[in-house]
Amino acid sequence: MRILMLTKYGQQGASSRLRTIQYLSWFEQAGIQCDVFPLISDEALKAKYNKQSYNSSELRQAYWNRIRLLLSNKNQYSLIWIEKEALPWTPAWFEKLLLSGIPYVLDYDDALFHNYDMHRLPIVRKIFGKRLDKLMAGASLVVCGNYYLADRAKHAGARWVEIIPTVIDITRYHASEQKAREDKPTVVWIGSPSTAKYVKEIARSLADLNRQVPFKLRIIGANLSIDGVDIENLPWTEDTEVPLVAESDIGIMPLPDTPWTNGKCGYKLIQYMACGLPVVGSDVGANKNIVDEGANGFLVNSDEQWVEALKTLLQGSELRKQYGHQGRIDAEERFCVQKTAPHLIELLRKVATAA
Repeated sequence: MRILMLTKYGQQGASSRLRTIQYLSWFEQAGIQCDVFPLISDEALKAKYNKQSYNSSELRQAYWNRIRLLLSNKNQYSLIWIEKEALPWTPAWFEKLLLSGIPYVLDYDDALFHNYDMHRLPIVRKIFGKRLDKLMAGASLVVCGNYYLADRAKHAGARWVEIIPTVIDITRYHASEQKAREDKPTVVWIGSPSTAKYVKEIARSLADLNRQVPFKLRIIGANLSIDGVDIENLPWTEDTEVPLVAESDIGIMPLPDTPWTNGKCGYKLIQYMACGLPVVGSDVGANKNIVDEGANGFLVNSDEQWVEALKTLLQGSELRKQYGHQGRIDAEERFCVQKTAPHLIELLRKVATAA
C-alpha cells in the first residue's frame, strides 16, 4: 500500500507535524509507504510568522508542482491523503478533476471552510463558500479533529466521517517535580504568534488575579506584554516545548466563542495534561471534550470565572497534583498517537480496499 500525502506545511507547521508527519513511522511499521509533499515550505512559513508575505513566485511554483504531481503520478498510489485542501483558493471543480480516478481522504483540524463562507467579501462567499463542502462530498473519508468539524462534513454530504483528535506522542511527555518558579507558581500558555491574541483577551483577568495571588505567566512561541502581569516570553522549539511546559504549574487555553474557534482541537490542553498539569480552558468547542470539570481542570465562561479557577489552583498545590495526575491518565488513555495510530491505519486500509 502506497499513499500520496499532500500536507500544507513541513515539519515546522504544527498542523502538518501533528496530523500527518507524526504518524509516518507508524505507517511505515504497518507496511504503508508514504510520500509526503508539503505545499508551503518551512522557510515560507517562518516568513509568515515574521509578518512577511509569501513569495508570490515561490507560491506559484508550489501550486504548479502540486498540479503536475497529480497529473502525472497519482495512479502510482492506493489513495491520496490531503491535509485540508490540495489547492487553496482554486475552484472546487478543478481540484476534484485533478483528484478524479483515485480515492482521497481529507483531514481537518481547523474550521478552514470559514475562510471561504465567512469571508468579508460577498463575491468570495458566493464563489468559494461551498468549496470545501464539495470536496468533502467527493471524499472517500473525511477525518476531523472534533465534532464541530465532523458535523460540517456530514452536512456537506461526506459519505464517511471519523473523529480523530489532534494528539501527542506520550513517550515525549513527562511530569516534572522541578518547577520553574523561584517564589511564584507558573501559569503556561503555548502556541503561535497568530493565536497569542487569545491570551490578550483575558488580560484584565490575569492582571486582577496577579494582584490577589502573584504568579508568573510563561508564554511559549510568541511575545506578549500585559500590564500588571509578570510575563516570561520564550521561543518555541520542538526540543524544548515539553520541558518548558512540564516545569510549569497550570496550563491555560483561552478562546472566544466564535465559529472559527469552535473548530479548534484543544491540542495545547492535551500537552499540559500529558505533563501532569491541571488545565483551565474556555468552555468552547473541543475544550468541552477534553477538560473533565472537577477532575483534570476547569472550564470557564467569564472573566470572573478565569480569576476564580486560576486562583483556586494557584492556592491549592494538592489540588494541582490531583488534577494533573488525572490529566496525565486521560492523555495516556485518550489523546496520544499510541491510541489513534492503529485506528487511523485501519481506516486507511479500508479506504484502499474499497477502491
